[in-house]
Amino acid sequence: MALISNTKTVYGLGPTAGAREDLEDTIWDLYPDDTYLLSNLDRVKVSSTFHEWMSDNLAAATTNAQLDGDDATFSDYTASTRYGNYTQIFRKTFTVSGSAEATSYAGRKSEVARQVMKQMRELKNDIEYNAVRNNESSAGGVGTARQMGAMESWIASTDNSGNGTRTTTTASCSTAAYASGVTGQPTDGTTTSAVTEALFKATLALAWADGGDPSTVLVGTAQKLVIGAFAGVATAYNEIKGSARRTVVGSVDMYVSDVGTHSIVLHRHVRASVILCIDPSMWAFGFLRSPQMTTLAQSGDGIKRMLIAEGTLICRNPNASAKIAGCA
Repeated sequence: MALISNTKTVYGLGPTAGAREDLEDTIWDLYPDDTYLLSNLDRVKVSSTFHEWMSDNLAAATTNAQLDGDDATFSDYTASTRYGNYTQIFRKTFTVSGSAEATSYAGRKSEVARQVMKQMRELKNDIEYNAVRNNESSAGGVGTARQMGAMESWIASTDNSGNGTRTTTTASCSTAAYASGVTGQPTDGTTTSAVTEALFKATLALAWADGGDPSTVLVGTAQKLVIGAFAGVATAYNEIKGSARRTVVGSVDMYVSDVGTHSIVLHRHVRASVILCIDPSMWAFGFLRSPQMTTLAQSGDGIKRMLIAEGTLICRNPNASAKIAGCA
């Protein structure tokens, strides 16, 4: 086919013809933010940059048979343990020029309001990230930021009589137990190997034996795939109500072991080489300053905002949880 002579096409009119832009009035945000801990753990109000708490454990059960009429004797007992963690300051800042705020943009009425919303989510995401990683605690100093001990650093390894296990004994991982008011950063081994179902069960049993209920397992995608492939996991189906159809579920969200039922929670920020088996009732997050937005003094033609929070992770009793390190 041929065009009729002198027909103007969009190509012929060109960019100077004044065609209106066809721009959607929506911003399709992709926000990979996971805040499982902040959304599910207890919230505690703290009043100092070093927050402390007490925990205790029962003595191991033993044979207990006494003589009729025997006089009492007194045994020594173990005192409760005092734990503590430092608060960490989290901050996001931005500035928007007066002209940028006055200009009309697609997808938002105010650039300042959009950035407050977006960066508050980023701030909470940062808090969650720091809570589940392997950071050691630190009192900080004039030129050093305070840092809270993260979840990995609270669960000591079997080298230190704790509930941390490892996939291999070659160049093994280790995590020192809480001592002298601080947690240490876990040491990663140079060799990793695949997690076995037997090791996974044994790790859950360690926390249960100490009185914990490791009902939640936090994992990244790599280890969730491994758990989903365990031989003990039967093929799962979802029945569609009112229909004979069934959908095959290619993942595991619940795992039943000899010591209980465990939710397998996919978490973006847990390290790929670690599986965290936690008792949620034995963890909390304490805020010295809850996440908030502050307007900073204006200088020049700019609008300044600061989003800030200060808080710490609270491990009420490290023996209630367990972890596996050195996972391939």
